[in-house]
Amino acid sequence: MSQRPDLRQRRAVLEHEWSRWVPRLSVAGARPGGSAALRHEVTESWARSLSSVDPGRDSAPVTDGAPVHQRWTSSPLYRPVSDLAAELRSIAEDAGFVTAVTDESGTILWTCGGPTMRRRAERVNFAPGGRWDEQAMGTNALSLALRTGRPSSVFSAEHLVSALHGWVCYCAPVHGPDGRVLGVLDLSTTWDRSHPLAMSTVRTLVSTIEARLTTEQPRSGQIRLTCLGADKAAPALRAVREGRPLPLRPRQLEILTLLALEPGGFSPERLRAALYGDRPVTASTFKAEISHLRRALAGGISPRRYALTIPVSCDAADVLRALEQGDTDTALRLYGGPLLPRSEAPGIKEWRTRVEVAVREAVLASTHPEHALRYGERAPYDAEIHEHALRLLGPDDTRRAIARGRLTTARCD
Repeated sequence: MSQRPDLRQRRAVLEHEWSRWVPRLSVAGARPGGSAALRHEVTESWARSLSSVDPGRDSAPVTDGAPVHQRWTSSPLYRPVSDLAAELRSIAEDAGFVTAVTDESGTILWTCGGPTMRRRAERVNFAPGGRWDEQAMGTNALSLALRTGRPSSVFSAEHLVSALHGWVCYCAPVHGPDGRVLGVLDLSTTWDRSHPLAMSTVRTLVSTIEARLTTEQPRSGQIRLTCLGADKAAPALRAVREGRPLPLRPRQLEILTLLALEPGGFSPERLRAALYGDRPVTASTFKAEISHLRRALAGGISPRRYALTIPVSCDAADVLRALEQGDTDTALRLYGGPLLPRSEAPGIKEWRTRVEVAVREAVLASTHPEHALRYGERAPYDAEIHEHALRLLGPDDTRRAIARGRLTTARCD
């Protein structure tokens, strides 16, 4: 109880700052100002979020795509979280929290808690199926944790959406054995129950989940395929299982990439054309490549119609999924460059163009200068991108010099 007057005062100060700054940041080109009460990462997130999120909205949007139950049961977090479910429920119910687990996109897949807190959470769709990424729900602990890859807490009016000002949230991202963020674990409650020990509880629980993921990795055997990268980074393009690279030649990496991007699979004729085009290649050569890849995957490819029968996560598929969900931030964070840049396979070249165009169009449609600046690093000769960055940057923004320099280089090429 002794903390509540301090919490009440902190909440009042943040409400005042929110009322002062959010309307200003809604004006195109406005930049966050300094304030002792506001963290820089919060005001920067407000500024990014306002182009896609109405601060007056009353709940999180519902995610599109596969049913939430299906996404949850196929998630790598499903088993370790299920093993800890009793402990998570006990913590949530005893302390008056709602516990939530998201996937890497910020979609909530699972929650638990007492009936009163769960009803409160459901009013703002803090429930399975709710989208809590920055593009969908603005500044919140889940979106910050996903963006930074670090634990995050957001108190009361630090949330962009006013319907969340009665909440405090503590989050930490869950990393897989390969270092990839698989989702976020969140503990949320009302602002007056804010407590510094909540964050240490979240960190401990996430450490337990990550330890279980490491233990289970040999059983699951999931393969992580990295097929996006600049030409100079081509050696990093590879498939990894249990932390060990698979011994694949370039042609087999092309086949695996095509199968990962088209889960419906290929007829033998179509896959052969996607790899070789009109080149005269014998059937035995083609089948030998398939056989080598199948052995490397310990099976993993169906006969007759070639399709993957084991889980393979792919960075290019992750980028396209993020773009489908309107999450340009995540797409740009994952986009390492062109798809298999050294490949001349017709099917790879087609997918390479598809991914590049999708990312570029998302950047040009974005009102966030950060997107154009980040993409511009990988597209030094794309004058349209640099012009777009200059249009979005305020007249006093020091980053204009970067965009102007890049534009000059592109025009001189």
